[in-house]
Amino acid sequence: YDAHSGGEREIQRTMLELLNQLDGFDSRGDVKVILATNRIESLDPALLRPGRIDRKIEFPLPDIKTRRRIFQIHTSRMTLADDVNLEEFVMTKDEFSGADIKAICTEAGLLALRERRMK
Repeated sequence: YDAHSGGEREIQRTMLELLNQLDGFDSRGDVKVILATNRIESLDPALLRPGRIDRKIEFPLPDIKTRRRIFQIHTSRMTLADDVNLEEFVMTKDEFSGADIKAICTEAGLLALRERRMK
């Protein structure tokens, strides 16, 4: 959570309630809690202590080979102009997630359709 945001009190109340709920589960193992975030560094350390969240599974950003494949998947049904070089996007230093790459391809496709309609 971000202590400097406008909703600081509400965030703190929500975090305290979540921590209380997590502490209230017994250790029988019949309750599984799954959390997801793309900003783990912003979580309260109390949430991540052993006994509350026992396992962390991280999904790193895709490497170059994986980025290339994700671009191929999301452009496979598109007719790309001759001047489109996907390799430029694959090799960029920007850190793209799989969802980012999908959004780029979708937006590019929509822009191309819009431009074609305007001609």
